[in-house]
Amino acid sequence: MTQVARQPEAGKVGKRAPAAKPRQRVKYNRRETLAGLAFISPWIVGFLVFTAGAMIYSLTLSFSKYNLARGTMKPIGFENYADLFDDPKIVAALSNTLIYTIMAVPLEIIVALGLAALLNQAGRGAGFFRTVFYLPKMTPSVATASMFLLLLNGNTGAINQFLGWFGIEGPQWLVDSDWIKPSIVLMTLWGVSGTMVIFLAALKNVPRELYEVAELDGAGVLRRFTHVTLPMISPAVFFNTVILSIAAFQVFDQAYLLFWRDQSGGAAGASDSSLFYAVYLFQQAFRRFNFGYASAMAWLLFCIIMVVTAVQRVVSNRLVYYEGEVK
Repeated sequence: MTQVARQPEAGKVGKRAPAAKPRQRVKYNRRETLAGLAFISPWIVGFLVFTAGAMIYSLTLSFSKYNLARGTMKPIGFENYADLFDDPKIVAALSNTLIYTIMAVPLEIIVALGLAALLNQAGRGAGFFRTVFYLPKMTPSVATASMFLLLLNGNTGAINQFLGWFGIEGPQWLVDSDWIKPSIVLMTLWGVSGTMVIFLAALKNVPRELYEVAELDGAGVLRRFTHVTLPMISPAVFFNTVILSIAAFQVFDQAYLLFWRDQSGGAAGASDSSLFYAVYLFQQAFRRFNFGYASAMAWLLFCIIMVVTAVQRVVSNRLVYYEGEVK
C-alpha cells in the first residue's frame, strides 16, 4: 500500500508544537537534586554553624565589649575599630606581616616551581621523589618548629656551622631583629610541597607540541620557559599566589612556635619584630580576653585580604592566560 504523507494545515506550515518535558524526567531530576543536597548537607550545616555563624557572631562582638566571666555583651559602637588606629602595635604587627608576605610568597612560588620542574623531568624515580618532597608537608608544626629552633640557633645551630665551613659568620637568626622574619620564611619554605604538587599538575598539562615548535624555531631553554611554560601555567601561578598571600597574612604557627609559645616569649626572647598580626590577635583574644577588640582586628584583616585579592584579580586579567578563552 502506498502511504500518503499527511499535509500540514494551511497557516501552520513549518511550525511544530514544543515537545513537552516528560513528567518522569522531572521527578528524576528532583530526586537527583535532593540526593545531592542530602550528601552535602553535613558540609552545609558545618559551614553555617562553624563558619558563617561564627563570622556573624564575631561581627556582633566587634561592636561590643564582651565580659567572658558574666557572658554579657555591652554595645559600644565603633569604639573597638577606633582603638585599632590608636594602637601602635597594630601598625607594627601589620608591617611585620606585610614584609613577611612580600618575602615569603615570591620565594615559595620560585622554590615550588623549581621543584616541580625537576620532578617533571624525572623518569622512573619520579614517584619516589614526589613522596620524599611531600613528606615535610606532613610533619606536624610543633615538630618542625623544634627542628628549626635547633637549626637556627645562633651559636650551635647547624646552619651557622655550615656557613662557618666557608668562613661566613652566621647571624643570630632568632635574636637579631633583622633576621627574625627571614628565619620564619625559611621555616615556611619547609612546607612548600603542597604548592609544588599544583605546579607539577600544571606542567604535566602543557602540550609537548608547543615545546617542539618552539625548539624548531630556535628557542632555547630560557626562552621556552618564558614564552611557553609560564603562559600555559599562569592560571596555576595566579591561584598559588592568591592562596599563599592569604595564608601569609594569617601566618601564626611559625611565629608563635618560634617566639611566643610561652608568656616570656619563648627561648629566643620575642620582640616586636616577631609580632605578627595573627599572633597579636591571639594575644588579645585568649590572653587578655578582649574578644571585642580581637573580633575588630579579625574583620580589619578580612578587609585587607579582600582588597589585596581584588587587586591581584585585576592584575591577573592582563597576565593570566586561560586556554580556549578569546580576549
